[in-house]
Amino acid sequence: MPRSASLPGILSLALLLAAGCGTPKEVAVVTERPVPLPSTETPPPPPPEVAPTPLDTVRARRFDTGKMWTFDNPPVEYFAQAYGFRPDSAWFARARLGALRFSTYCSASFVSPTGLVMTNHHCGRESIAKVGKEGEKLLDNGFYARSLDEERKVKDLYVEQLLAIEDVTERVLAAGRAVRGDDEKAQARRDKIEQIEKDMTASAQREDSTLQVQVIELYNGGKYSAYTFRRYGDVRLVMAPEHQLGYFGGDDDNFTYPRYALDMAFFRVYDAQGRPLKADQYFRWSAAGSRPGEPVFVVGNPGSTSRLNTTSGLAFERDYELPQQLAALESRAALLKAYLDAQTKDADVSKLRNTYFQITNSVKANTGQLKGLHDPYLMARRAAAENQFRQAIAARDSLKERYGGLFQDIGELQLAKAAIAPRLAAFTYFGSQLDSRVLTRALYGYFYDTLKRRGYPPDRLAEIRKEALQIADWPVEVEQAFIARRLHEVQDALGTEDPTVRRVLEGQPIDSVAARLATHTALVDSAGFAGLLDAGYLGSGDASVPVIEALGPLYFQVAGQQQSFQNREEILNAQLARARFDLYGTAIPPDASFSLRIADGVVKGYAYNGTLAPPYTTFYGLYDDYHAYKTRAEWNLPDRWLQPPPSFDLATPLNLVTTADITGGNSGSPLLNKDLEVVGLIFDGNIESLPNNYLYTDEAARSVAVDARGILEALDDIYDADRLVLELTTGRMAATEDEADAALGSR
Repeated sequence: MPRSASLPGILSLALLLAAGCGTPKEVAVVTERPVPLPSTETPPPPPPEVAPTPLDTVRARRFDTGKMWTFDNPPVEYFAQAYGFRPDSAWFARARLGALRFSTYCSASFVSPTGLVMTNHHCGRESIAKVGKEGEKLLDNGFYARSLDEERKVKDLYVEQLLAIEDVTERVLAAGRAVRGDDEKAQARRDKIEQIEKDMTASAQREDSTLQVQVIELYNGGKYSAYTFRRYGDVRLVMAPEHQLGYFGGDDDNFTYPRYALDMAFFRVYDAQGRPLKADQYFRWSAAGSRPGEPVFVVGNPGSTSRLNTTSGLAFERDYELPQQLAALESRAALLKAYLDAQTKDADVSKLRNTYFQITNSVKANTGQLKGLHDPYLMARRAAAENQFRQAIAARDSLKERYGGLFQDIGELQLAKAAIAPRLAAFTYFGSQLDSRVLTRALYGYFYDTLKRRGYPPDRLAEIRKEALQIADWPVEVEQAFIARRLHEVQDALGTEDPTVRRVLEGQPIDSVAARLATHTALVDSAGFAGLLDAGYLGSGDASVPVIEALGPLYFQVAGQQQSFQNREEILNAQLARARFDLYGTAIPPDASFSLRIADGVVKGYAYNGTLAPPYTTFYGLYDDYHAYKTRAEWNLPDRWLQPPPSFDLATPLNLVTTADITGGNSGSPLLNKDLEVVGLIFDGNIESLPNNYLYTDEAARSVAVDARGILEALDDIYDADRLVLELTTGRMAATEDEADAALGSR
């Protein structure tokens, strides 16, 4: 779920572009190229560590900024010091090429030489539902392809493999040196990034049409890297357990440990000829699994962290951004829960359930992160690191002259942002997947017609139309509830006497306006929306037009203000990144940016709740929870699990915890040993890890994974998935289940 909900959305930024302002792509601005320290892999040693209390003795620590290492600056010396082994370039290349990005939201990996892909059930949930045939309930009942012919292609799903990284920092920075003004500098760099991506992709595709180039911003704009990906577009579902196993314990168990979830799914990539892909690099399976204290490595795509932000920026997030997001998420979760609870078991609500799970996941994540920002020790430790940084800048005259005033400038900017924060609350998640489909379509229609009248290029208009028509339908009851919720948010933020509010409501109660709009607009379904778009939405007389003509201008006005602040903040943070580079180079890893990273840690339990959380859980615990909570649906088990065969070993490890550094986006990442063998599958972090978004610690924060041994045990004895068992353990792909049975029986 996107974190930057209070920032302008793609629609507002594109409209601002048409008016001569900013574009959607967020790019920071740096005035000069950073000069890294020569040949050092670790930052200057921090002051001696001290006890957490009292707060005035808190000190920053070496890994406060985390361990999400990039592949172009691997921490070879640190690995040697910490784990006694020095991986070479071939080791890192294998780790990079075996890993995948799963669409735009998760991680995955190749786990066989014939294109078998492993990720989480919750990452594949939408795809699983999409390939279901009439009458099937694949989320409820699970899926297993007993032959190659039964593997089901998922429309529009793709995975990406990172092939190369090229530093393009100087090319991006040079683009803004000849222009003045925050918006202009930011725009110049965004234009340059778009040009680099376009040119490099065109060049790469002359050799291979599957290649795509994306420019990744790192270090808050201190560095830009062009990542060349190979995109695989023929991805087919092979196996997924029942949703009940993938999400065992439901929201109550989410972000917790001890845990008993089989959050796994398997897909397969096919080549252009429709054959299983020959994967030159993949991760072999470890039948032995891991051991307590053993070093492990997570290779995946963490989404975003805020470990390099200033303390004033964190205070703004604590006091405005996160509370606004949390309030919007909680209200929408309540609306969806009420609707879902009222449906019969036979109702087709899989898409709405997916949305509900995403929202509740975000509620819990945001709550934990907000708690972290209210932790005085965390903020004091961040302040200690910032103070150390400021002192280092002040100690060098050249740095002090260029960067000495940055922290004050950034702090003053937060005050300016706070001034418009109440108005932004009216539009939190406006036009997103968490908003009414009617209002989102109305915003697209308003946006599309406005750009069309201004002579926007036809090819870009076609892209906007295509995006608009991908919005899924919702039941009218859900639409009405979400419209009412949005109108209440607008009224609460602006007041009952605000001209926009009065224009929208026209003296009527909010619930009446929402009911009329939901039942008298053609925007409740995609077909009606397409017709209005083509005929001219704003001139159609649809019931939604007066509402969006009132809300749209205010939204774009507020979004424009926020975009200007964002441009200014990007420039200041990028200058701060320049100072950090001058002092530390690339010795510290950049914040997460949904780009491939390798994170290290060890298998280790932790103290919690007055006791100890073990490094591993087993299937015994799964059944213990079932019997303890079986009156609650979240802990129910499907029939096949209630009658396991005698060969099923309940003592097999099911889940495990490690100190490896992860965040959202890492879901589906393989957990590997030093030999790059799969020992687990990352699917969550514990509740103690949520403040790690701002400060990495490993006292109690843990990443949670499905154990490789538990995956194999379930596939073998519960699901009788011999094709998968054979492929994972031997690398041999069987075309049918009978062929796999024969091969396993002959071993």
